Amino acid sequence: MANAVSGMAVHDECKLKFLELKAKRNHRFIVFKIDEKIQQVTVERVGSPQASYEDFTKSLPADECRHAVFDFDFTTSENVQKSKIFFIAWAPDASRVRSKMVYASSKDRFKRELDGIHVELQATDPSEMSLDIIKGRAL
Repeated sequence: MANAVSGMAVHDECKLKFLELKAKRNHRFIVFKIDEKIQQVTVERVGSPQASYEDFTKSLPADECRHAVFDFDFTTSENVQKSKIFFIAWAPDASRVRSKMVYASSKDRFKRELDGIHVELQATDPSEMSLDIIKGRAL
C-alpha cells in the first residue's frame, strides 16, 4: 500500500484513531508524523475530547512538519450545532527542506485514507491557522 510518489505506508492505527474521532468523537485532534526510517505515517499525539484548539496548536512542533486533523465544533448563524473535520498540513519555515518535500508528496494519498475530511488547510506558521481562520473556513 505504499505511495508510489513518496513510498509512505499508512499505519493502521492512523485510520483507526481517525475513525474514532469521526464516528465516536473520542478525540479532539490527532497529530500524525512520518517516520522516514520505516517510511510510514504514524500517530504521534491524540487530544482528548475536552482538548482546546490551543492545546492542538501547542502540540505541533515549531521546526518539524506534521499532518493533523482537528474536529472543530461550532454554531451556525441559525443556532445549529455543527462539527467539521479539518486536515492541516503543517510545514513550518524552520523545518528541513527534505521533510517538507516528503510531507507534501505524501499528503494527498494520506488524506484519501482518512475518509470524512471537510476542510483542508496548509500552514507554515501559527497565524495561518488561527482560530479566526478555522471559524471562517468552517462556516
